[in-house]
Amino acid sequence: CGRRNSRAAADAAGDAFAAEHAMNQPQPADDLAERIRRWHIPLSRGALTMREGLVELSALGLKQDEVPFLVQLVENPRYDFPGLELFSGAVDLATHDRIHLLLGRGLLPKDEAFVIGFTMGSTDRVGQSEERLFGFFAKYLYPKAYRFSDDDLRVFRDAVRLGFVSDSQPLSEADLERVADLPLCEARRALGIEED
Repeated sequence: CGRRNSRAAADAAGDAFAAEHAMNQPQPADDLAERIRRWHIPLSRGALTMREGLVELSALGLKQDEVPFLVQLVENPRYDFPGLELFSGAVDLATHDRIHLLLGRGLLPKDEAFVIGFTMGSTDRVGQSEERLFGFFAKYLYPKAYRFSDDDLRVFRDAVRLGFVSDSQPLSEADLERVADLPLCEARRALGIEED
C-alpha cells in the first residue's frame, strides 16, 4: 500500500476522512439523496478495511429489498434459473457493495456502471451481445432513477473491457469475506485488482 510523504497530503486526507465520516453519520431522511451522491471511499483510503468501509456505507441504510424488482432480476444471481445465468457477474447487494469498496467507486450512476461493467468483465465471459442486452435493460427498461445515460453506458462498456484485461479474479466468484479484514489496498492486491 502506498504511503504519502507530504504532511499537507496527510492533513488533506485527514480532513477529507473527517468530512466523509461526519457526512456518513445518521441524518434526516430528506438528506439521503445528497449523502448517496457524496458517498465515496477512494483508492487513496487503502488503509481502511472492507469491513470498516461497509460500516460507513451501511450508515446510508440502503437495503436489498429497496432495489426495484427488475434491477434485482437482471443483476442478482438469486433470480437466475438453474443452469441459465442471465448476465455474467451477477451478485447480490452485499457483494456489490464490497466491490464498490474494492474498486474505489462511489454511488453515482457512472460509478454503478463501472462497478457492474468491471464485475461482468472480470468473468472473461461477456460477449458483445450480452453487453448490448445489458445496456438495453439499463438504458430503456430500468426504472428511471436506475437508468443509464449514454455516458453511463460508455463507462459500463469501458469497465467491461477493463475487467476483461485486468488480472483480477472474477469478482462475482471471489471469496470477499476472506479479505474483509485486510486493508483495502491489500485486499485489492490479493484479488488481482490493479490500483494504477
